[in-house]
Amino acid sequence: MKQPAMSSKLVRFGVFEVDLRSGDLRKHGIRIRLQEQPCQVLAMLLEQPGEVVTREDLCKRLWPNDTFVDFDHSLNTAVMRLREVLCDSPENPRYIETLPRRGYRFIAPVEESTGQVGEKQESTASAPAEELQDKSPEALRSTHESLVSDHTARRNRVSGSGNVRRALAWGAIIVLGLGVPVGLGVHYLRKPAVDKAPSSDKVTSVVVLPLENLSGDKEQEYFADGMTDELIAHLAKIRSLRVISRTSAMEYKGAHKPLSEIARDLHVDAVVEGTVLRSGNRVRITAELVQVATDRHLWAETYESELGDILTLQSQVTSAIVNEIRIKLTPEEQERLATTRPVSTESYENYLKGRYYWNKRSEEGLTKAIDYFQVAIEKDPRYALAYAGLADCYSIMGSAIVGTVPASDVAPKARAAALKSLELDESLAEAHTSLATVRFNYDWDWAAAAGGFKRAIELNPSYATVYQRYSLYLIAMGHINESIAEMNRARELDPLSISMNFSLGWRLYMARQFDQAIEQLRNTIDMDPNFALPHLVLGQAYGQKRFYDEAIAELQQATRISHDSPPMVGALARAYAVSGRTADARNLLDQLMEQSKKQYVSPFYVAIVFAGLGENDKALDWLEKAYRDRSNRVVFLKVDPELDSLRSNPRFHELQHKLRLPE
Repeated sequence: MKQPAMSSKLVRFGVFEVDLRSGDLRKHGIRIRLQEQPCQVLAMLLEQPGEVVTREDLCKRLWPNDTFVDFDHSLNTAVMRLREVLCDSPENPRYIETLPRRGYRFIAPVEESTGQVGEKQESTASAPAEELQDKSPEALRSTHESLVSDHTARRNRVSGSGNVRRALAWGAIIVLGLGVPVGLGVHYLRKPAVDKAPSSDKVTSVVVLPLENLSGDKEQEYFADGMTDELIAHLAKIRSLRVISRTSAMEYKGAHKPLSEIARDLHVDAVVEGTVLRSGNRVRITAELVQVATDRHLWAETYESELGDILTLQSQVTSAIVNEIRIKLTPEEQERLATTRPVSTESYENYLKGRYYWNKRSEEGLTKAIDYFQVAIEKDPRYALAYAGLADCYSIMGSAIVGTVPASDVAPKARAAALKSLELDESLAEAHTSLATVRFNYDWDWAAAAGGFKRAIELNPSYATVYQRYSLYLIAMGHINESIAEMNRARELDPLSISMNFSLGWRLYMARQFDQAIEQLRNTIDMDPNFALPHLVLGQAYGQKRFYDEAIAELQQATRISHDSPPMVGALARAYAVSGRTADARNLLDQLMEQSKKQYVSPFYVAIVFAGLGENDKALDWLEKAYRDRSNRVVFLKVDPELDSLRSNPRFHELQHKLRLPE
C-alpha cells in the first residue's frame, strides 16, 4: 500500500545516491543491496564529509555497550563490504580514506538535497526480550510468526523465485508449529514432506549460517551466535560430512546473500539457516536445510525447549539434518548424538560468553574468557566443555606470540583443565586437542601430542583447530609436506578465517617457501590490515629474501599495530641488525630489556636479535634461557630460518638433542 509522501535527505556522490533516512543506496538510479552495518558506516561518513570519523565512534554507533561482538574485526568487515559495493580501494581511495589506527574519512565531493519518498520503506518487526516475556502465549506466537515471516521474506528476496515454495513451507511450519503446547522438554513439529523426489546429488558438505536473533535485543546476539557454534560443533563430529567452521560461517552474518553464492564461495552442497527467539528461560529455534544444487528444500522444523534442555534440542536438530541428507553414522557417532547431559542455564550462558572472548585471541579477551569459563564451572562443575575452554585460554596465554606470562605459570593450569575435561567426557575432541596442545607446547612430549591430535581428528574430523595445531606439531618435527597438507585441510574447513590464512602463510615461511609465503600473507593482510601477525611474518619472509626495506616497513607496521609487543620489537630489531642498521637494532634491544622489567618477555626474542648482530655466543645464552623457561618458541628450533647462523655451533646441537627433536 502507498504511504503518504515524506521528506528524505538525499546525498549524492559520484554515480551514487543515498537516502540517509531509509538507507537506500542507488547507482545510476538502480538500487543496490547494502547490509545494515555497512549502511550505518556510510551514513556516519556522509554526515561528516571531509572529517575523520573515529573507529571508536563507529563502534559506539554500530554496537551498543556490552554487545558481544569482536568490534575491530566486525568494523573492518563492514568497511570492506562497503568498499566492495562502492568499487573503492583502500590503497587508492576515491570515496573512503583509511587513517591507520584512527578511523576513516569520506573524501569525495557530496551534494545534499531534500527529496520525496513515495513508499514506506521495508522494516523488520522486532520486540525486546523483556516485552516478549510479558506477552500471552497467543501474542508470543503471533510475534514469532511475524518475525520468522520477515526473515523468510528477506531471504526469498535475495535467493530467487525458486524459493517461493520454501516460503509456503515455512508458513505451514509457523502456523502449525506454534500450536505445540508449551511445557517441559523439547517440542517440535516436522514439516510435511516437501520436495522428496530422489536425487543423485549426495550431500557431503554443509555450512550452518549464523542463526538470526529475533529477540529484538542486541545483547542476545552472543546467544544466537553460540547456538550457531553448537550446531556446527555437533555436525562436525560426523566423519563423512565436511562442515565449514565457525569463523567462515560468521562472515555471512547479516549478509542475506543468495544461498547459491554462499555455497559456491565455501564449496558446499547444502546450507542450514534459521532463527532463534529467546524469551526468558525458553528458546525457540526454526531451522531449514537446503540442497543448493537442486534448490531442494530437504527439511524444516521448529523446536522449543527450556534453556536447561538446550543440549537435547541441539542434538535433535543435528539428528534431523543427518537423517535428511542420508549420512550413515557409525555406532560411536549414533551414541554420541543420542547422549546428552543437562547443563544449567547460567553455566551454558557463561560458556558461550567465554568462547566469544576466547575467539578474540587478545590478552584482554583471554582474561575475560577465563573469568566466564570459571563461572560456568562454578555453576556446573561437571561441564566438560567449560574445562576445555579454560585449557585453551591458558595454553594461548603462555604461547610466545600472544602470551605475556611465562609457561611455568600457565602450563599446569592448562594441563589440569584439559585432564578434567577428558575425565568428564573422553569423547570430546576439543578436550583432546587442548591436552595435546599442552603436551606439545609445554611438556615437549612429542608422541603424546601426536596421539592426542590424531584422536581428536577421529572424534571430530571437521574441527579445523585440531588440523591447525597438528600442523604446528608436524612443522616442528620437520615434516614439511605433511604440515602444509594438514594446514590446507584446516583452511578448507574454515576458508574465511584470518587465523587459518595467516597460519598457512607462517607454515610456508617455516618451510622456506618464501615467495608462496609472501603471497599468502599479503592475501591475509587484505582480509584485515590491522592484524599484526601477518605483517610480522611477511616482514620476516622479506628479510630472508634480503628485501630489507620491505621487511622493515612490514615489521614497523606490526610493531605499531601491536603496541610494541615483544615478538614484534624483537623481529624489527633483528631486521635492523641484518640490514646493517646496528645502532637502531641495539636501541630496540635496550627497549626489550626495559620491557622485561615490567612484563614477561620470552628470552627467545632477545636471542634472535643477538643472532642478527652476529653475537652467536650471547644468542645461544638466551636460547638456552628460553629452553629453561620452556618457551614454546624453542620447539621450532629444527626449522626456524632465523636460527640458521647458529646451526653449526655444538651448543645448538646439544640444545636440539635436549629437546629430543629428530635429526
